[in-house]
This record gives sequence, C-alpha cells and structure tokens, in this order.
Amino acid sequence: MGLEDIKSRITAAEKESGRAAGSVTLIAVSKVQPNERVEAVLNQGQRVFGENKVQEAQGKWPDFRSKFDGVELHLIGPLQSNKVRAAMGIADAIHSVDRPKLAETIARIAQEEGHCPKLFIQVNTGEEPQKAGVLPAEVDGFVAHCRELSLPVVGLMCIPPADEDPAPHFAMLREFAERNGLEGLSMGMSGDFEKAIAFGATHVRVGSAIFGERDYSK
Repeated sequence: MGLEDIKSRITAAEKESGRAAGSVTLIAVSKVQPNERVEAVLNQGQRVFGENKVQEAQGKWPDFRSKFDGVELHLIGPLQSNKVRAAMGIADAIHSVDRPKLAETIARIAQEEGHCPKLFIQVNTGEEPQKAGVLPAEVDGFVAHCRELSLPVVGLMCIPPADEDPAPHFAMLREFAERNGLEGLSMGMSGDFEKAIAFGATHVRVGSAIFGERDYSK
C-alpha cells in the first residue's frame, strides 16, 4: 500500500466524515521494522512514528533524529514503571498510561525532570483479561486521579478486540473522552482506521500497511 496511499485514504475519510482536512495525525508504527524501511518513510516526509518498546526506540531514534528534523515519537506499547524515565527521555507522547502506579511514577519523574510527554490513557474497552488498559467503569476516576497529579493527559487510547466490530469500542472511547473533556482519541489501525476516523479519531496508528509485514524472527 505505502505511505501516500494511506495518507490519501485518511484525507478521504476526513472528508467523508465532515472532519477538517489535517485533523487526523498519522502515526507510522515502526516497531520491529528494519532501519532502511523506516528511513525510506522518513525520506517521504513522514515525521510522526510509533514504537512499542522503549529499548527499541532508544536504539533507533537518536540517530534518525540527528538526520531528520521535526521527528515526533509516540510510545504505544505497554510501559513498565522501571522504564518510565527512559521513556520520558525519548518520547513526545505516551499512549499506554493504564494504572495508578504508572501515573504516579510519571508524575514523580516529571517533577524531577521538569517536563512530561503528552499522555493518553489506555482503555480496555473489551475488558479482555490479557490486555492492558483501564476498565470502562474506572475511566472517570482514573482521569480524575491523573489530573490531581497534574499530568498532561490529552486523550484516550484503545485497541478493540481483534474478533469484534471495532465501531462500538470507538463509540465508547469517544463518549468517555467527551464526558471527561478530552480531545485526543488514539484509535484505529491498518484494518479499521477509516472507521475510527468516522468516530472521531485524532490519531491513527498504522504500521504494516505503510512499511510492509513485520518479520518477528530477527
């Protein structure tokens, strides 16, 4: 498919949904992708990228940032509390804030460091036991707790169950965001980002449709 095709589909989905052109940020998910593929996408002008693991981001992005201006890095995978300082040193946004201990660790380190990335709270809309995220019933309380900690929460994130229609999950996330006065909605991936845009996504996370299939064997 490639970057230009995905960008044109996002533009068409914005128009179809009555959204302003450019209102959706494309996060090119570069996890496990070889550096040459990532560099090719950078050379095409893409500047917003997503990584799952702090260690991989640390190994990849300082060099790319030295070569390309304006790179914005989003951490979209589960974050362990002992990796918070490293994550905050490299990421412009973290999409996986999902428990009080993590929020409190981010708040403490933000105070020490004097800065904090933009934060999205991950919601486990499908209440899947194997998946990270705040349960739907706990969202309002957790948003309030993060605000008490003076954290810069800008939105919510979800990953709908793979075997379900994502639309109800996108609708649920939008409702939670509206109720809590949050504008950011990180939802939609390679297979469903157009539907997510129809439900108000501000950030879509697209990987294999841009870079090609990942090779996890390496």
